[in-house]
Amino acid sequence: MRKIVGITTFSMMLVLLVVPAIAYAQTAYTIADDVGSSVGLGTSDLKTTTLNIISWVLGILALVSVAMIIFSGFVAATANGEERGEKAKKVVLGAVIGLVIVLISWAIVIFVAGSTKNVTS
Repeated sequence: MRKIVGITTFSMMLVLLVVPAIAYAQTAYTIADDVGSSVGLGTSDLKTTTLNIISWVLGILALVSVAMIIFSGFVAATANGEERGEKAKKVVLGAVIGLVIVLISWAIVIFVAGSTKNVTS
């Protein structure tokens, strides 16, 4: 029971960390808009379109990862035997690792968008 409470607490803390990261990702759009207007391109340049696609894909991946964490928490809470508990633990670990990879990817996208803004201006 103590492990389930720990896993659930860790999952909720991780979700609370994801929400600010998603909000911070909105700055990538403003960076792309500044670059497009300074270069003299139209309202939808390649960089904006690429950032939109990357943001959508990473957002969907983060949503899937959080859903897997919630589902495996439910499986762990309703587990009757040791096997299901261990299986749920492995799924939580994999989902957390996936979520960390998504957040790191988001940070890389924001860094690259900011770096290219500084290069062009």
